[in-house]
Amino acid sequence: MELDEKQEEKYRHLTGDPVEGLVCRLAVPSMVSMLVTAFYNMADTFFVGMLRNNSATGAVGVVFSLMAIIQAVGFFFGHGSGNFISRELGKQHMEEAENMAATGFFSALAAGILICLLGQLFLTPLATLLGSTPTILPYSREYLRIILFGAPWMTASLVLNNQLRFQGSAAYAMVGITSGAVLNIALDPIMIFWMDLGVAGAAWATIISQFISFCLLLAGCARGGNLRIHISKVQLKPAYYVMIVKGGLPSLGRQGLASVATICLNQAAGPYGDTAIAAMGIVQRITMFGGSAMIGFGQGFQPVCGFNYGAGLYSRVKKGFWFCVKTSTCFLFAVGLLGIAFAPQLIALFQDDPEVISYGAAALRFQCATFFFQGWIVMSNMMLQTIGKTVPATFVAMARQGIFFIPMVFILSNTLGFLGVQITQSVSDLLTLICAIPIQLYIMRRMGSDVKVASPAD
Repeated sequence: MELDEKQEEKYRHLTGDPVEGLVCRLAVPSMVSMLVTAFYNMADTFFVGMLRNNSATGAVGVVFSLMAIIQAVGFFFGHGSGNFISRELGKQHMEEAENMAATGFFSALAAGILICLLGQLFLTPLATLLGSTPTILPYSREYLRIILFGAPWMTASLVLNNQLRFQGSAAYAMVGITSGAVLNIALDPIMIFWMDLGVAGAAWATIISQFISFCLLLAGCARGGNLRIHISKVQLKPAYYVMIVKGGLPSLGRQGLASVATICLNQAAGPYGDTAIAAMGIVQRITMFGGSAMIGFGQGFQPVCGFNYGAGLYSRVKKGFWFCVKTSTCFLFAVGLLGIAFAPQLIALFQDDPEVISYGAAALRFQCATFFFQGWIVMSNMMLQTIGKTVPATFVAMARQGIFFIPMVFILSNTLGFLGVQITQSVSDLLTLICAIPIQLYIMRRMGSDVKVASPAD
């Protein structure tokens, strides 16, 4: 299948334009998407916190781990299909790219339906497993029941978002994601306070906005030379799912273990009361927001990385990586300093309980001290995943909030009390960085010299 005019133009830009400017240009819509998404991830916590009910605030933090699982499934199919799509477009294999786009999308939609059905069947055990205390359980059940209804389009939306980004169409992804996020922020106060739905209102606001986002992203696939999604293109062949697993396993591991880590964090904080659980939930949302711009910047690198790796232009891949690491590390260092300086004020935005502020401010300062480590960790993971290095990518992805975090939160909490809970993420960041540096340097040394694939004009 030949490339059309818009696709040829996109190929020339991604494989020929200066890497630094190209990454920045593609990163801007991704950064906007991530920042706005981070705002709306915090919106439920912020508005529910205004109810002045620590149990309700804790419920949002508890259910966040289930939303992380839903996101993990979406990222698995989205990154698994998207990485493959970008490399195939770099090789000018259009038919394979279209087949993968449809296969990834409909597989994620089916997985979301399955999550919804199973979650509703086992609602109470699931809420308890996620870390609900007896006082939090009624609120978490209420919030969780509604969130589960949105699972199918949450997973499918993440697939569309990532596929559009990996095609170099981050602007279309931005419109879909940002519109849904803005709507969620607007709906939260209406449904929580004006309609007097409380924590259930926050859940309804989330799934309604996610559905609107889904519709806009689906519409974006039919524009701008993007790959169209059609059920006739679905390939129920092992080879396609092997590629999805290879490309998506790092994301599944990262997001899946992140949700397990959140459960473990809630369980470790549980003995210290609802205030401790609420505080750590708030810290998670704040740090997620702090790193969202950096992740968006890295997402601008991914299509550049995938297209150029597929085209055999390895020097451009390496150049883009170093540019992203230097830029993101400097940015995160500055953000970390601000977080340390204004930690109590940031926690107080969500909860004015003095104990919550005290617990949360200390934890936030510890995490901010090692925040800049993520520059290397995240960029390494993004590059390794995009070029198809499944094993090292999966290890780096799972290390920070899984391999190291999960055992450390129990070890440190048992030895240092709640201080151990507060410092766990920083210790995990340090251990992950120590492992990620030699892995990334080894892969780049093995990449070799350029072996350019013929361009559409050749």
